[in-house]
Amino acid sequence: MRDFIDEMVAEYDYDRTTLVKVLAGAESKSAIIDAISRPAERTLTWGDYRKIFMTPERIQAGADFWREHDATLRRISADTGVSIEILVGIIGVETFYGRITGNYRVVDSLSTLAFDYPPRAKFFRRELQQFLLLVREEGMDANDATGSYAGAMGAPQFMPSSFRAYAVDASDDGKRDIWSNWTDVIGSVANYFVRHKWQPQQEVVTRATLADTWNGAAPDNSLKTTDTVASLQSSGVQFATALDDDADSALLKLDGDGGDEYWVGFHNFFVITRYNRSVMYALAVHQLGQEIALEVHNAAG
Repeated sequence: MRDFIDEMVAEYDYDRTTLVKVLAGAESKSAIIDAISRPAERTLTWGDYRKIFMTPERIQAGADFWREHDATLRRISADTGVSIEILVGIIGVETFYGRITGNYRVVDSLSTLAFDYPPRAKFFRRELQQFLLLVREEGMDANDATGSYAGAMGAPQFMPSSFRAYAVDASDDGKRDIWSNWTDVIGSVANYFVRHKWQPQQEVVTRATLADTWNGAAPDNSLKTTDTVASLQSSGVQFATALDDDADSALLKLDGDGGDEYWVGFHNFFVITRYNRSVMYALAVHQLGQEIALEVHNAAG
C-alpha cells in the first residue's frame, strides 16, 4: 500500500495526509474476496438468461421510470441520438432502475481487491487510483460512494474509470451524480453510447432464419461485426432490414427456450456489448427496451 500512496503523490500530486486517512479507514472485507472468487454459476442459456430480465415486474418498473422521466429522456435522446428504449433498457438490466446497486462502500471494495486479491490486483489498483482521482475532482467524500462488490457504482454501474471518462453533469448543477440524480444517470449512459459511436435511428438486431442453401461459417458470437448485410444474405441467411447492403453485420446463434435462435446484429448491437461484453446482455437490453416501449405506448392509447 505504501508504494501505491507514493505513486499517487508523485504522479498525481495527491495530498499524502488525505490519502493515508482514506486508505486507513478502508476495510478489507472477506465477503468481497468470497464474491469475486466464487466459481462461476452454470452457463445460462439464452432462454434462462432472458427470463431474469424480461419479467412483468421489470417491464412495468421500466414503463413507470419512462413516464416519470419522460421529459428528461426525450431531451437527452434528442440531443444525443441514443434511443429512449436503449437508455431504459440499460438502466433496467443493470440495476432494476436503481433498486439493485450494491451496498458496499466503493473504497472498501476497491482497496480489498487492489491489495488482498492478487489475481486481479493490477486491474483494481488502477480502478482504485481512478476512484481517488474522481473523488478529488468531484469534491466527494470517499466514504460516501457505494456500489457492487467489484466497485461498479450507482444506477448505471460505472467503474471509476468509466465514470471519469463518460459521466456527465446533465442536470447542470456542477456535479456528476450517478447515485441519486436521474438526469445525470440518463445523460451519462447516453454519453457512453455516443462515445462508442452509436448510430442514431439505426437498427440494432433482427431475427433471422437459415435457408437450406446456407453455406456460411457457424456463428461464434464474437463481439464484432464480421460480415455485411449483402454477404450474409448471399450465404443464405434470411432476414429483413432497411440497412444498406454494405452495413456491418454478424450472424448470432442463441439457445432459446424453443431451440436454436438465429439473429443478425448490426453496428449498434455491438455498441451495446461495449457496456457489457456479452451477446446475451446486448439482446436482453434491446428486448427489455422494446417491451417497455410497448407498455408505455399501449397505456397511452
